[in-house]
Amino acid sequence: MTAPPEQMKTVAVRVRYFAGARAAAGVQEETVRIPRPGDRAVTVSDAIAAALNLHDEKLTKVLPACSFLLDGVAVRDRGVEVADDATLDVLPPFAGG
Repeated sequence: MTAPPEQMKTVAVRVRYFAGARAAAGVQEETVRIPRPGDRAVTVSDAIAAALNLHDEKLTKVLPACSFLLDGVAVRDRGVEVADDATLDVLPPFAGG
């Protein structure tokens, strides 16, 4: 039995990796598709988890130190809703001064 169409909807998020996150992911950017769980919104946490599922432990080790931008705005709350076709930038700490 297949799920009703409303349960099969996904949200597409373009994930862009920078510096050490790019090296750990092995790609500059990718689109992840996150299933929309019923009537619950897809969140930044869901997008991060989907990206982690595509990669090995290298990215898992880098992500805890990263900050994120959602459509150019700093993410302070990973529970914030992610719209379809959003862009999530993964930014590791940068050295310099």
